[in-house]
Amino acid sequence: MFASELFAQEVITDRTAIGFYAFYAAVAIGLVVWLARTLYRNGEIFLDDVFEDEGLAAAVNHLLVVGFYLLNLGYALLLYKITPSAALTTAFNDLVTTFGALLLSLGVIHLLNMFVFWRIRTYRDRKNISPPPPARGMMPPAPAGMYMPQANPAAG
Repeated sequence: MFASELFAQEVITDRTAIGFYAFYAAVAIGLVVWLARTLYRNGEIFLDDVFEDEGLAAAVNHLLVVGFYLLNLGYALLLYKITPSAALTTAFNDLVTTFGALLLSLGVIHLLNMFVFWRIRTYRDRKNISPPPPARGMMPPAPAGMYMPQANPAAG
């Protein structure tokens, strides 16, 4: 279908709707695959640091990519719908709005993942910090109700 024929339509035909779906699916799948590969490649270093075990980090990274594919491809394909009686400009507006919603959701999911790993790393770092030594010459007070033997001045 030529562009002049496409823009001459007043409503979306089945053939035009299939074209919209194919274009959206190709761009959405390409975007999700590119993002998953980028996150897998660059996330490996970060996960090595978070988990301190390369085997565990690699396994988590792989599982995250599988989950990323399932969640985002499923969401991307469910997101786009064309109303058969819609005008062509409405279909274009819906297409752009759907891409915007997809990009926003991908960004939010990525930020949530980063937040979770930041919290894991912060917890691990806090767990590895030793408590400060007590100040010199000070003895902490005994807990209430606990018997503390007194020094025997005659013994000494």
